[in-house]
Amino acid sequence: MKVLLLAAGRSTRLWPISDKNFLEFLGKPLILHQIESIQKNIQPDEIIVVGGAHNLEALKNLSAKITIVEQENLEDGMAGALLSSEKAIGSEPFLLVSTNDIVGEDCHKMIKNFVQKNSEDSALIGFKVSEYFPGGYLTVENNQITGIIEKPGEGNESGNLVNIVVHFHRHSQKLFQALKEASSSHDDRYEIALDSLFKQNLVYRALEFKGFWQPIKYPWHILRASEYFLSTIKKSISKKAKISKTAIIQGNVVIADGVRVFDNAVIQGPAYIGQESVIATGALVRNSMLGERCVAGYTTEIARSYLANDVWTHKNYLGDSIIDSNCSFGSGAVTGNLRLDEEEISVAIKDQKIKTGTEKLGLICGRNIRCGINVSFMPGIKVGSNSLIGAGISIAQDIPEKSYVTGDWNLKIRENSKKISSREEQMKKLRK
Repeated sequence: MKVLLLAAGRSTRLWPISDKNFLEFLGKPLILHQIESIQKNIQPDEIIVVGGAHNLEALKNLSAKITIVEQENLEDGMAGALLSSEKAIGSEPFLLVSTNDIVGEDCHKMIKNFVQKNSEDSALIGFKVSEYFPGGYLTVENNQITGIIEKPGEGNESGNLVNIVVHFHRHSQKLFQALKEASSSHDDRYEIALDSLFKQNLVYRALEFKGFWQPIKYPWHILRASEYFLSTIKKSISKKAKISKTAIIQGNVVIADGVRVFDNAVIQGPAYIGQESVIATGALVRNSMLGERCVAGYTTEIARSYLANDVWTHKNYLGDSIIDSNCSFGSGAVTGNLRLDEEEISVAIKDQKIKTGTEKLGLICGRNIRCGINVSFMPGIKVGSNSLIGAGISIAQDIPEKSYVTGDWNLKIRENSKKISSREEQMKKLRK
């Protein structure tokens, strides 16, 4: 069996975070986590990865044995990705997997078990949801899939079984033919092709997965993925790290080579500290993932956050935040992560307000950001890459890429009529 891994998407809904395939978790790109899980639990004959012009070079640099195929027209979505891979797949049965979907290893084991025990049927993995999810919904009768509807809208669902893109196709050539015949003005040609196969009485079984599943569609999903990966670690401190005797390290914490942890710093697990990072005097890192060469500066607190590589802080608070690579925060800059009314936080995605499903969400920050001193970021705000944020201002709206942001300073000056007491007089008052 071959595995086709879809990695050509531009991750536009993830803005301002870059290509989701190369988000690093535990020091390793997400796509490499996916490949290694597939190799371990499915043991396919070949892994074919579909990429686009924007990430082909990065895919080629992965330390993995894969075949790379380019999808030239990304507007064709999943259907285009599949048709780009027709020659590489041939007529063999294959497993279709999306890098959008992070699943526990049990999911890959489930599909392999199905393939080994069933010589005739195909299968799609589904996950039962309790509230609306913007994805495909499966219609099932007697464990056989009879229909799939992509993003039907809340209240129009055909059931509560959501499609996870872990699909086993027994009859590959029939699928490719259906894709060529399918027509749609929306990004659902793949689903239309599947529907036509269902109507041809090809048997597709619905396999319900009850383990961990986290699609990465929106930026805040990175925090949930980070939480999952942190749940898999055990305490491990490199012998090449330098840890102060007065530092406190609690719970499952991974500290990589070259890390330095200074006096009275606290790291509360689960947490991951990447190579050559610094946890400075009095800093607190808890339930967070830090990449390589990060600095949790003096008295900084980083809580439940994801930091990529080369993020520097000093006397800051980063809570429930996602910070991409090469960012620095001036002293006193803080992220708000809770609305005053404690209601659910919504985030603007492509001119729409999308509910995040959480009451806590801080800053979502692109690459190459420099932030001045005493800046306040309101909950759920996004800052585009290659931007400069001036000192002493409150950021309450999204900032486009390549922005230079400053605020007006209106000083009110009037005569002072109040006496300024001396320190000696103040001490006398305290002694009374």
